[in-house]
Amino acid sequence: MKSVMNLATRSIVYVSLTASLLSVAGLPSMLMAQSGDNSADQVESQAREAWSQTMHDIAAPEEGCYHASYPSTQWEKIECAAPPAYRSALPQIRGGEQTLGNGSDYVAQVASGHKIIAAAGSFLKVKGVTSEQSVGVALFGDGGILGPNEYTLQINTNFAHTAACGRYSGCQAWQQYVVSTNTPVSLTSGELTGKTEVFIEYWLLNYGVDTGENICPKGFIDAGPDSNGPGDDCVQNTPAVVVYDGQLPITDLGSLRFSGSVAAKGTDKATATYGTEAYTATVADSKTDISSGWTQAEFNVVGNAGGSEAEFNKGVSLTAKLAITDGSQTAPTCILPSSVEGTTGETNNLIGQSCTGNSGPTPYIEFVETN
Repeated sequence: MKSVMNLATRSIVYVSLTASLLSVAGLPSMLMAQSGDNSADQVESQAREAWSQTMHDIAAPEEGCYHASYPSTQWEKIECAAPPAYRSALPQIRGGEQTLGNGSDYVAQVASGHKIIAAAGSFLKVKGVTSEQSVGVALFGDGGILGPNEYTLQINTNFAHTAACGRYSGCQAWQQYVVSTNTPVSLTSGELTGKTEVFIEYWLLNYGVDTGENICPKGFIDAGPDSNGPGDDCVQNTPAVVVYDGQLPITDLGSLRFSGSVAAKGTDKATATYGTEAYTATVADSKTDISSGWTQAEFNVVGNAGGSEAEFNKGVSLTAKLAITDGSQTAPTCILPSSVEGTTGETNNLIGQSCTGNSGPTPYIEFVETN
């Protein structure tokens, strides 16, 4: 599905005027016309921003895949793409390299007694970005989808023991909301879709007791023995929604807004807005019951699956915002990378510079990362 944005364009007429035709008396009206155009552009920009925010707030009617075009705020059900054969890597203990990701990232922590209902990530400032490539990391066996313009936007929950773990006390649920610029067609094929997709990857880690057979709940794929316990890691992806017919250029990073939300006894959704288009993919919250234990959120741009690293050109500076909905106006605590709280194994080659927590109707953290 092609989703290159057909942004509204304004016809600009160039008029050649000689000095004899351009009178001083005509200047005020020309300046007013320019001011009017600028005001109209500003109003349109604000309207689109408000629409984008609204689409992240509106729940999808039920499980499935949905799309909406500005200015409509009505989700329309569309045909899903197949669940991608994408796999994130779990964090692994590493040395002291100064990169963000692999368990070392800025994380928003809500106040005690509160649970996250939604988290929305965006890049307020994108400076100096001209190129990016996903590169292999030896710690993860150089896995992932490698090459130019291969990256993911991820919003990740913390690990939490939930009702979906059943009687297995060592089990933990984990949910990742993902925008990937390329995914494998299937687990048994090296062919790639060549499309940018949004979906949810949901996990039950250390579930059950490993027997060599598939011990995972219905609808999950058995990813093999857990590295820290007797059980297996169980994983599945939702069907995907195509955001862009191709690999969305890294230079458009500032135009993407991405969010993940949960609803107890309802559906969890991953939503991406790009230009005047909105896309969302959903899954029943009961798959992980993560709504009962979501207290930390992580957002960043990292490598494309398999523990890979998003390697940016030199001179890059990103200012990221991660807004939290938890039923309060209290500023989230900004947990620093040194605290090892992030949950994804993928990384980027940027270094964290600063992070602040901010209160308000929609509390958020804001952080800067550069190389």
